Amino acid sequence: MTLTRHRGGCHCGAVTFEFEAESSPTVLRCNCSICSMTGLLHLIIPERQFTLLTGEDQLSTYTFGTGVAKHHFCSVCGVKSFYIPRSNPDGVSVNFNCVDRSTFSDVTFADFDGDNWEDNAASIRDLSR
Repeated sequence: MTLTRHRGGCHCGAVTFEFEAESSPTVLRCNCSICSMTGLLHLIIPERQFTLLTGEDQLSTYTFGTGVAKHHFCSVCGVKSFYIPRSNPDGVSVNFNCVDRSTFSDVTFADFDGDNWEDNAASIRDLSR
């Protein structure tokens, strides 16, 4: 697997990051309540492939339910450009809506039934490894 360096961030630019991922990834569209409401498109990567460049002091964190997922969002513009997913607490889910897509060659979108998370979470647990 060949990794490419990509960039992303929030709407106002206070939060910026780089990450390594394939240039032809599979991005997940989740139908759970929070992803549906925020328009999140998941590109889950290992934490070691993610570098927060700016804005650590601008991040706020929201948790609910089990408290495992850490939903980070910019306290200036409110955009959630990445978070720590419950399914992959050793990884980062980059919001594909918040990345520069010019470094990607081909993207596949796949539906994930997060509305029935308990039944389906095991199918994506290895994405952060």
